[in-house]
Amino acid sequence: QVQLVESGGGLVQAGGSLRLSCAASGRAVSDYAMGWFRQAPGKERDFVATISWNGINTYYADSVKGRFTISRDNAKNTVYLQMNSLKPEDTAVYYCAADLWTGNPRNSPYEYDYWGQGTQVTVSS
Repeated sequence: QVQLVESGGGLVQAGGSLRLSCAASGRAVSDYAMGWFRQAPGKERDFVATISWNGINTYYADSVKGRFTISRDNAKNTVYLQMNSLKPEDTAVYYCAADLWTGNPRNSPYEYDYWGQGTQVTVSS
């Protein structure tokens, strides 16, 4: 079992930056690939970014590539999402998720085993 708690969300103007954190407890996060997903009202939960268990491989949704950076610190059991050049369309609840998988990180939410409660990100125009 692993418990995930996101933080760092908030209200920011377009063009601004936020850094989300996902703190894990329970089983070591180093056993998991980690991902960030987001869900806007009335929409499905979409893939944002993922990182392999060792931090070597990362993948991003086309919509955030070049603006967002996922990273992890296994010693701190924490995963981060640095979000720059934010746009109003980035507004959503952002979720951290853990995937007990050591292959190439995956982008389907159905592959992930554990989820945090989410943190709201609102980008004003």
